[in-house]
Amino acid sequence: MSEPQANVGNLDHVWRQFCAALAEAGDVLARPSSPTTALDQAEGLRYLSRLTRTALNMLVDSSDPDFPRLFLLCDDTIKIGADNPDNLYQQCVVRPDRDYRITGHRNTVPYFSIGSKANRYAIDGTMASTGEVEFAQMEFGPDGSFEIIVSRTPHPGNWLPMADDTSLLIVRQTFDNKHTQVAAYVKVERISAGAKVPALLDPATIERQLMGAAAWTRGTANTFANWSEWFVGQSNRIYDGDQAVFWKAGGDPNIWYGHFHYDLAPGEALVIETPVPECRMWNVQIDNWWMESLDHVHQNVWINNSMARYEPDGSVVVVCADHDPGWGNWVDIAGHRSGTGLWRWFNARENIVPKLRVVKL
Repeated sequence: MSEPQANVGNLDHVWRQFCAALAEAGDVLARPSSPTTALDQAEGLRYLSRLTRTALNMLVDSSDPDFPRLFLLCDDTIKIGADNPDNLYQQCVVRPDRDYRITGHRNTVPYFSIGSKANRYAIDGTMASTGEVEFAQMEFGPDGSFEIIVSRTPHPGNWLPMADDTSLLIVRQTFDNKHTQVAAYVKVERISAGAKVPALLDPATIERQLMGAAAWTRGTANTFANWSEWFVGQSNRIYDGDQAVFWKAGGDPNIWYGHFHYDLAPGEALVIETPVPECRMWNVQIDNWWMESLDHVHQNVWINNSMARYEPDGSVVVVCADHDPGWGNWVDIAGHRSGTGLWRWFNARENIVPKLRVVKL
C-alpha cells in the first residue's frame, strides 16, 4: 500500500515562473538585426511556439533516461537549425552512467547515423558530439538487423561511445526519396540495472523540467539568431565559417555545411553553381531568417542529388526564384525575398564551395 502524499499547497507560482522564463525567448524577435516584415515576425512567433513544443516533449514527457523514448525532434512543422527536408530526425534522452542497447532493421534508407551528444543549448548554445556511428561502420545480420551498445566503456561489435556529460542520442536518417525508401526501424532500451517502472512525479522534478524547457527554448532561439547574423554579414555567398562550429551545435561530422544568407529584389534570382565532387549525397535548401526549412511538403523549396538535372560537364546549376525560369534546377523561395539557406555535401572527396550570384530574370 502506497504512503499518502504530503500536501505542498498550490504550485501556481511554478507555472508563472516558467511562463516568465519562457517569455524571455521573445527577446529574439526584438533584436536590432531581426527582420521586422510581417512575414518574418509572424514566422518568428510561430517558431518560438514550435521550439516550446519540442522543449516540453524532450524535457518533460521524454526526459527519463531510465526509460528512453525515441521521439521526433523535427517533423514537417517543427523546424530547427536548417533542418534537412530529406531527413528523419529522432532523439532520446540518456545519461552516461547507464548502458543502452539500440536494435533495429536497416530497411532501404541510404544514410543512417547515430550520435551521442552533450546537450548544452540552454548553457552555451552547443550540442557537442561525444560519439558517432553510421551504417558504413556497422555490422548487420543477414536480414539487415543490427544491434548497437551505447556506453562509456568500449564494447565489442557495434558500439556508440558516451562521455561524462552525454545527455542525448540523435538519429539521422537521410533519404534520396522519402516516398520510395523505407526508414530504418530503431528501438532504444536501457540494459543496465535500474527501476522497473518510472517514479511518481514530484514538484521538484516538474519544476526542474519546466525551467529546463524554458532555458532550452531561449538558448536555441538565440543560437540560430546569432548564426543568421553571421551569415547576413556575407550576404549572397557561402559563409566561410569554421565547420567545427556547426558540428558543435549537433551537426553530423560526415557533412560539410555551406550556410548562406540571401537578399533579392523583385525580379531577381539567386543562382548557385558548382561542380559535384565524388560524394555519397548532396542537397541544397532555402530557409527563413529563423533557419527553419520552408514548406517542403507542398512546395519545391529544396533539391538533392537524385532530383537534380546535371549539366553536360556534370556540374549543377540551381536557380532560387519566385517562379521557374526554365533553366537550371528551380528552387522556390516561397515568398521569402530574403532568408537563409544551406548546401550539404555528404562524405565528399573534396568540399567544393558553391558559387552564388544574383541575376535579373
